[in-house]
Amino acid sequence: MGNQVEKLTHLSYKEVPTADPTGVDRDDGPRIGVSYIFSNDDEDAEPQPPPPGPEGSEVECSVFYRDECIYQKSFAPGSAVLSTYTPENLLNRCSPGDLVEFVSQAQYPHWAVYVGNFQVVHLHRLEVSNSFLTDASQGRRGRVVNDLYRYKPLSPGAVVRNALAHVGAKERELSWRNSESFAAWCRYGKREFKIGGELRIGKQPYRLQIQLSAQRSHTLEFQSLEDLIMEKRRNDQIGRAAVLQELAMHLHPAEPEEGDSDAARTTPPPRSPLEPGCVEKEEEEGEEGADVAAP
Repeated sequence: MGNQVEKLTHLSYKEVPTADPTGVDRDDGPRIGVSYIFSNDDEDAEPQPPPPGPEGSEVECSVFYRDECIYQKSFAPGSAVLSTYTPENLLNRCSPGDLVEFVSQAQYPHWAVYVGNFQVVHLHRLEVSNSFLTDASQGRRGRVVNDLYRYKPLSPGAVVRNALAHVGAKERELSWRNSESFAAWCRYGKREFKIGGELRIGKQPYRLQIQLSAQRSHTLEFQSLEDLIMEKRRNDQIGRAAVLQELAMHLHPAEPEEGDSDAARTTPPPRSPLEPGCVEKEEEEGEEGADVAAP
């Protein structure tokens, strides 16, 4: 054995064996030099570089249920820190029961529940899976997001049990549309995160307030938290610049040029993907509704 080790230490990199010397590849565990590729639960997208900075790419927003702020994502001084970390550094910041969010430009954010022993449970490609955090990240940077939703959390043990109890559930067995709804349900246990968890009876008690600038915001109203989360995630996926461009076109459609009688040339406002369930409002600080915006 000593001679074999001595021989291997004198091999160049190209000469190091990467398979079983007998010629039989065994698939009974991870092997050095083998890549494992996982895809997003929302779409199969190529890995993207980490975002250049939260203020430049992410959308600041708040969610209200009637007059109560139930979610806030802000980069203003004094707000919760939303810095991101490499998967390896993120592990040192996680405790069982934590919610973890992985982010990257042009991709939907991916949420997971940290259950301990370097592992997370997450809704991944229409199945609830138990994976190592570094695998679930797909190379994206991440952060602990326990403080985004303002609901009272369950105990860490209950959060972990909720997550592990659904490992293996897939397709028609699922009660959630996306990874965020599943992870948030595990932590808070509220039916609002589930598919059909709330009756749509014409009322629109939920408001998504998108911050356009320090003084201006735009508000969308929804019948259910489930629908609102879908729109919020879409905004995260397309990025802040695209959201602002969409709203600018919607709020200030192009006027026909002087002397142009062809009404078809007027640019119509784009339809919201959730138009049947939402109403839009624009607000400025100092105007009606500004007091409601305060968390």
